[in-house]
Amino acid sequence: MRKLQSQAVHHITLTGAGRQTSIDFWEGVLGMPFVFEQPNLDNPDESHLYFDPGDGRLITIFTDESRTGDGERTPTDPGCVHHIAFSLSNASFRQAVERLDERGIQHSGVKDRGFMDSIYFKDPLGLLIELASYRFEPPAGSTHSDVLLEAHKLRVERGDYNIAPIHLADAIELLTTRTRPSLSQDRTPKDPYGA
Repeated sequence: MRKLQSQAVHHITLTGAGRQTSIDFWEGVLGMPFVFEQPNLDNPDESHLYFDPGDGRLITIFTDESRTGDGERTPTDPGCVHHIAFSLSNASFRQAVERLDERGIQHSGVKDRGFMDSIYFKDPLGLLIELASYRFEPPAGSTHSDVLLEAHKLRVERGDYNIAPIHLADAIELLTTRTRPSLSQDRTPKDPYGA
């Protein structure tokens, strides 16, 4: 038996209401360029809108002018989507509360997640959206997942409750030491100012 090895999220498709509501939210609030549209090839009564969330992959929305959203929280039963998170730069994240407030969009305020900060709010159809900003940049050649995997191992080894900045910093140092060669025979911490 062999795995079907995933390499990335290709796209996420959501059921929307009217076309303009989708454009106004995904491009008008979240800044995702509306890159193309075609009929839903499995249902000619729907349109299929495509948005670029910033990494060249796609968020797609099936729209139907006869559907309207009520803005209540979407179901969170087993098998349902709980929320979708989108990455923001630190600069954009620091403006998020103000920009949501100026639109009158209710939100959670900034939530401290240890390794990132988050803000939650609902889209016009009740889907919970998270805006997330990492508190670290991975070393060259590594990913955020690489750092989080190492930070998790350190957290568990130390018996800590959740990932904190010290785990991130130590994970980054560990990954750098592991992946970046040095001519030094001894790469342990030193104090060049010591007496």
